[in-house]
Amino acid sequence: MQPLDPAEIRASFVNCSRGEAKSITLPADIPWEKRDFLGWRDVKAPGRAYLVVPRGDEVIGLSLRAAAPPKSRLRSNICAFCTTTHPLADITLFSARLAGKAGRDGNTVGTYLCSDLACSAYLRGELKPAVPQPKETLSEEERVERMNEKIGRFVARVLETR
Repeated sequence: MQPLDPAEIRASFVNCSRGEAKSITLPADIPWEKRDFLGWRDVKAPGRAYLVVPRGDEVIGLSLRAAAPPKSRLRSNICAFCTTTHPLADITLFSARLAGKAGRDGNTVGTYLCSDLACSAYLRGELKPAVPQPKETLSEEERVERMNEKIGRFVARVLETR
C-alpha cells in the first residue's frame, strides 16, 4: 500500500462525519510496504476500528464498530477477508454504516474479521494464528489477491447507495 499522511487518511472516510474523522486516533509506525490495506482498532475506544483501502485511483476509509464477543459454543471461526482460522475470541463482528443517506438512516453491513485487523500479516506469515490452519494450495500472491477481492466487495457494499 502507498504511504498516506494523516490528512489523506482522515479525508478518505466515507461513512462518518468530518468531525468524527478528525477525532480518529491514528496508528503510529505503519509498515506500509507490508500492508494491502490499513486496518486498526482505536486504542482509546476499543469498540471502534477503521479500515483504509486503496480502490482504483482513490482511497476509501471506513469507520467500523466492533460487536461484543459472541457467546457461542463454536471454538473457532474464519476471517471473511484473509480466510485465517482463529479461536473465537480472536474473530470479531465488525459493522460499517453505509455511506450517504442510508448510513445516516442507520443502515449497516457487517462481517467477521480478525480482531486485530492484521490480515496482511497473517497471509504473509509475519503473525501466526493460535490454531493450526487448513492446508491451502493457493500461493501467497493468490491468497492476497483473494483477500483484496473480498475487501473490495465489502467496500462496494458500504458504497452502494452513495
